[in-house]
Amino acid sequence: MDIASKKNALKAFLTVPNDNPSLLVAQYCAFSQQMPMMYFILLTSTWALALTHAPFAPLWLTIGVPLLFTVCCALRVAFWWQNRGIEPNAEIAHAALKRTNRLSFIIAVAFTIWSFSLVPYGDAYSRSHVAFYMAITVISCIFCLMHLRSAAFIVTVIVNGAFVVFFFATGQPTFIAIAINVLLVCIGMMSILLTNYKNFEKMVLSQQRSEALSNENILLANQDSLTELPNRRAFFSHLESELRTANEAGTRLALGVIDLDGFKPVNDLYGHSVGDKLLLDVSRRLLSNITASRAFRLGGDEFAIIAPVIPDDDALVQNANAICERLRAPYHMPEGIVHVSASMGIAVFPSSALTLEELFDRADYALYNAKKTRRGSAVLFDKQHEEQINIEARIQHLLRQADSQAELSVVYQPIVEAGTGKIHSFEALARWNSPVLGYVPPSSFFSIAERAGIVSTLTRPLLRRALSAAAAWDPEIRLSFNLSAHDLNTAEGVLSLIGIVESSGFDAKRLDFEITETAFAHDFDQIKQSVGMLRLLGCGISLDDFGTGYSSLTRLHALPLTKIKIDRSFVTQLHERPASYKIVKSLIALSQDMSLDCVVEGVETAEELAALIDLGAPLVQGYLYSRPLDEYLVGEYLMAQTRGVKDQSGM
Repeated sequence: MDIASKKNALKAFLTVPNDNPSLLVAQYCAFSQQMPMMYFILLTSTWALALTHAPFAPLWLTIGVPLLFTVCCALRVAFWWQNRGIEPNAEIAHAALKRTNRLSFIIAVAFTIWSFSLVPYGDAYSRSHVAFYMAITVISCIFCLMHLRSAAFIVTVIVNGAFVVFFFATGQPTFIAIAINVLLVCIGMMSILLTNYKNFEKMVLSQQRSEALSNENILLANQDSLTELPNRRAFFSHLESELRTANEAGTRLALGVIDLDGFKPVNDLYGHSVGDKLLLDVSRRLLSNITASRAFRLGGDEFAIIAPVIPDDDALVQNANAICERLRAPYHMPEGIVHVSASMGIAVFPSSALTLEELFDRADYALYNAKKTRRGSAVLFDKQHEEQINIEARIQHLLRQADSQAELSVVYQPIVEAGTGKIHSFEALARWNSPVLGYVPPSSFFSIAERAGIVSTLTRPLLRRALSAAAAWDPEIRLSFNLSAHDLNTAEGVLSLIGIVESSGFDAKRLDFEITETAFAHDFDQIKQSVGMLRLLGCGISLDDFGTGYSSLTRLHALPLTKIKIDRSFVTQLHERPASYKIVKSLIALSQDMSLDCVVEGVETAEELAALIDLGAPLVQGYLYSRPLDEYLVGEYLMAQTRGVKDQSGM
């Protein structure tokens, strides 16, 4: 290493580095605690030395100079005492430490000169006190300045260097021994100081890394990894904070919950990589269409917007619809143009809800209504929704307490061969006659039971009753029974169904379980596994309401289906609607190509039946043949149907 490099290294050692802001702040905080103590030790030692020399030395040395030192030190003590506990920024800390560095040189020189000025006065004991004073001062300063090595080094070199030289020059063996002893102690102290400073520096760097890692973990815990939007955890935390602010300020707060319509077919058709790209584009469009609001990804294809500053309700819905319109625009992907829409449910604090849970639930309820009645647009939670929630809550409450034997019943609607009118099977349909509410339509209570997660408690007793009734039928007649996605989304649930079938004594090969395409919105892998277990038992699997869902064609090949049921919406006035006629024709042909049975639902007129026979529909179901029948009427219907077939054959 050359001389220039040594000079630079020494200069760097004697200055306060500013390349690590965290280290500067940590040094400052340590100093704010230690400096008052250092000045206190320095002043008490100074006055003690001054008093021992007062009888011999001039007043300006024993009183005047210590008073000046006291004033200067008191100012520094006041500064550090005032700033203790305060964490400054890096610039302030660097300026304060540089000032300390400069003052350490001035104070060391001043106190050293004053100490040597007292040596000529007094006896040997007084001169020994000077030596003791200088030694103890250096040691105390080293300890108190240990977090600023440059200042500690400056003080040690000035005071201890002058001390050693001066007392060596006296030629007095005792003073020479003291000087050597102090020199060795200071060398040891400086070695310890440098080691402690390095450890202090490492500790600060370690804290920096820990904080950086902690911040990264917090970011990961609160950020969606795909879209980089705040995630569900961050959403609830932010919503809680915004609600508290709105409550204290007496302002309104809007929550919008968004769900993409048609996202799952994109995943099914193009794969998850395109689905991820689509979600990224959706997040970008969301961010570009909001200003004061904040967007979140709650999971899957569900997003949320928290708007702390909102206009009146009409303008709020208008703005929300503008966002839905923007999200509905085509998405241009390398794989092709993708079309999805977005439905949004909105709830407003405090008019719609007062708590976080209420606000989220009511926004979600508004979203449910948007997807049900105004798909692709925004719906604001209102009083009608409030009334409907109360009705549904009452239904749910009574449904939980319902006596399945006394209140729930099963009716049976025939499925017949289109050409002959011969009974092929009966579909079991649930009915609920509440002693409080009276007759409740299945479309009402089953959807409520599904949302409440209690539909399986209805399915099991109804299945037992249906199997018991069907056991009395002709062995050629099959039974169709509807299952909810909740009945199939756990292995325990499907095993329970299998146990009911096996214990009933009914031939599983005569049983068809019907599932709707909404089941695909759940865990498809589990649904597929559950359906496979039912097929192994011998049961048939029908896909209900075929043609109305989003995934018919993409899922048909993945499930071990035995039958499809064409939805009634295609059948009404079939003979007068060319589009419906072509759709039904295609679906019947598709079922034949895939070797699946096909049932056409909702047949109500002879004209519709004639058109279906012309199309080659094998099985039909509808009011043209019969409304759902109570259990005791099924036997009469079968007898009447048998007589009708005999009459037609001339027997």
